[in-house]
Amino acid sequence: MSSFVDRAQLHAKAGDGGAGAVSFRREAHVDRGGPDGGSGGSGGDVWVVATTNQASLIGFRDHPHRRATDGGHGASKRKTGLTGSDLEVPVPVGTVIRDRSGDVVCDLPEDGDRWLVAKGGRGGRGNASFLSNRRRAPAFGEQGERGEEFWLTLELKLVADVAIVGFPNVGKSTLIASVSAAKPKIADYPFTTLEPHLGVVTIGGGAGFESTTDFVVADIPGLVEGAAEGKGLGHEFLRHIERARVLLILLDLAATGGVAPATQLAVLLDELGRYQPDLLDRPRLVVGSKSDLIADRDHDGAPIDLVISAVTGEGVRVLVGRLAEMVVQARSVAVPAARPAIVIHRPFPEQIAAQRLAPGVFEVIGRAAERAVGLSDLTDDQALDVVLARLRRLGVDRVLARAGARDGDEVRIADLEFTWYRYGPDSSLSPGGPPVEAGPRRRPRSTR
Repeated sequence: MSSFVDRAQLHAKAGDGGAGAVSFRREAHVDRGGPDGGSGGSGGDVWVVATTNQASLIGFRDHPHRRATDGGHGASKRKTGLTGSDLEVPVPVGTVIRDRSGDVVCDLPEDGDRWLVAKGGRGGRGNASFLSNRRRAPAFGEQGERGEEFWLTLELKLVADVAIVGFPNVGKSTLIASVSAAKPKIADYPFTTLEPHLGVVTIGGGAGFESTTDFVVADIPGLVEGAAEGKGLGHEFLRHIERARVLLILLDLAATGGVAPATQLAVLLDELGRYQPDLLDRPRLVVGSKSDLIADRDHDGAPIDLVISAVTGEGVRVLVGRLAEMVVQARSVAVPAARPAIVIHRPFPEQIAAQRLAPGVFEVIGRAAERAVGLSDLTDDQALDVVLARLRRLGVDRVLARAGARDGDEVRIADLEFTWYRYGPDSSLSPGGPPVEAGPRRRPRSTR
């Protein structure tokens, strides 16, 4: 089983908020003790954090679920519940996160980059928070808000200084094994390499450098003509070339696959340009391999910068020195790449809106309206009055009127259903108009 996984699923579930307590003071010698129920704690958040300690997404292949802890419930004597602990999910540097529609919502190209995946639910208020001159003994509290929950796709794009690009079986794995401690599979058949390999190459100060220079080389599985359209393994591994500073184009001088070196170069450059045009602007070194298998040095007209044999070691030290120079220069002039703006992934827009589900049936969506309904005990009349007043302040009645709602239409907000009436110059929720025919009623909701 492969230990390298570059695409996986993540199910992130933030912690739910704790419920507010309903409690009254009952000390001796305290006449008519007031409410003292504390509020619930907020649920923990889920963060993804890029780290160099992870090299693969294999940890998500069989176990994609990550959940933060829930907030604690409130208690008497105005005690607030514990806040849920945040959960940090480590991912390899270079991980790209996509939503279920395939859009990129986050890119983590550097060590320490972090992004809030799912925000924990807010804790519900206890009955002590609802004490007022009009409401001296509130016998209700709020439920905790549910934490956000998302299915996301993780894709890994390797972060390497040099990417070795070439046809299948041109000697890429042999080369990276000869210049680093990487141990890829080496065999005499196409597509021996089915997963990228990384190797760290170290060149000492005695090779013309003032100090020791390290750079990372990536062995990319072989590309064939049509790779940009997904032929062969193109779609799976072309993305690993995107972040490389230098491209090493490796050509098979012996043409063991029946393709001349000049044709190999033309096909590789064409596929790179079709996949991502700016790859052709990267510094690149064109190298001919397997020089030990040819009698002459005729390159068939291919513009080759260097000839090597990874088996005999011919030209390998010179190649490493050339690559180190190009990497050092690329690092010195590198400009941070434009990174896509991180999109805050939310279940609904912050503003409220109304949509028609059927004739005479409307639904109000929006985080504020959902929260006003979701946190409250809708079976308690006092709590229901608080919810309806909050919805009025949010402008739900105006939104419904603009959406075309009429007297007697059914309105749904999360678990709350009510009959809507308008009266006076503005529209309003039913408690101010004619009696509600069926009364506010809860629809079944899934258990937590």
